[in-house]
Amino acid sequence: MKTWAGVVYVAFVVDTFSRRIVGWSAATVKETVFVLDALEMALWQRDREQHPVRPGELIHHSDAGSQYTSFRLADHLDAAGIAASIGSVGDAYDNALMESTIGLFKTELIKPRRPWKTLSDVELATTEYVDWYNHRRLHGEIGHVPPVEYENNHYLATTKSQVTPNV
Repeated sequence: MKTWAGVVYVAFVVDTFSRRIVGWSAATVKETVFVLDALEMALWQRDREQHPVRPGELIHHSDAGSQYTSFRLADHLDAAGIAASIGSVGDAYDNALMESTIGLFKTELIKPRRPWKTLSDVELATTEYVDWYNHRRLHGEIGHVPPVEYENNHYLATTKSQVTPNV
């Protein structure tokens, strides 16, 4: 997106199961480090909530942008036990969930509040948006509840089923 100070790029890491934005980053350059920051936030978030990433259970799906096809990101994903899946060039359907999330971000936050002045303004607004998106925005794909509520319900049900044996 354009700001008075230049172009700002935003990367998200979205959990497909819950539609929750678990990591994000904003930067003035489209380089691997800004994607790694979003991934690190997602991994930190899951560890913080005591739902760490288990090697071999996750797939990081992205488009074919150079920041996502770098050896540095591939090495980082491999070290975390996350499989990489890159969509075909020019095919938005390969990455439909992310395209939808970014479309909502632009429609619900970026376009209504422009013009944007600086990277810091975008970062602050994105922090607020992600909190709203995860804790208050209703998502039809997951039963018209916010992603955090959906996850909490899932973990509660999983915990109960592990404690209560079937008879």
